[in-house]
Amino acid sequence: MQNTIKIAIIGDFNFTYNAHHATNLSLEHTQLFLEVDINHYWIRTQEAASYNKSQFEEFDGIWIAPGPFSNLFFLQGILRTILTLKLPIFITGEAYKEFMESVAKLSDASIGSEKIVSDNMVKGDVFETVEITPTTDEMKKFYFHHSKIELSSCRFSTYPRLMPLLENSVEVLALNPFDDPEVVKMLPHPFCVVCMFCPQISSTREMPHPLINQFIKACSEKV
Repeated sequence: MQNTIKIAIIGDFNFTYNAHHATNLSLEHTQLFLEVDINHYWIRTQEAASYNKSQFEEFDGIWIAPGPFSNLFFLQGILRTILTLKLPIFITGEAYKEFMESVAKLSDASIGSEKIVSDNMVKGDVFETVEITPTTDEMKKFYFHHSKIELSSCRFSTYPRLMPLLENSVEVLALNPFDDPEVVKMLPHPFCVVCMFCPQISSTREMPHPLINQFIKACSEKV
């Protein structure tokens, strides 16, 4: 009998946010494509902030959904906990900034109180197109049959002079037209991929997004 994959989606779900609906739909696309059973559970940030490691480990993977978030302090605490786990982690949208700041604090980088990432340069609840450039062979393979045009409701600028301090903690998987990291992964974590854009928006039943496919594949290996 096939086991069911349990995914925790951490975010403050709002039925008026297209990205939240798209998150649910993209999992349905991948479920059909990979022929796996997926159960997903939305957990509000305030509730997830009270979870301990063992509670998170009841899931096969954790997806940090796009914002907005009710309280970034809760999100920061959640990241401090889950980034120490070996669970597959997928982060999309606004939490990119909080991830980069959290990794900087967890690493040995001596950056003091300096910021790694700028504030969001996209104003309002809008999606903008962004063309990404894969920088690794694996990412080039993922995007061979998938459009490199993605949709994003946020754009952060990573300060170049600080990135070398994180070279042992973060690998850049794709760049955007501003030469800023658009997709990164945490090192040496087995699967922790972070996208500034929202891959769930461009996922379809006919062509599920390859990054979401890879996340679920990583989760299935834990089952």
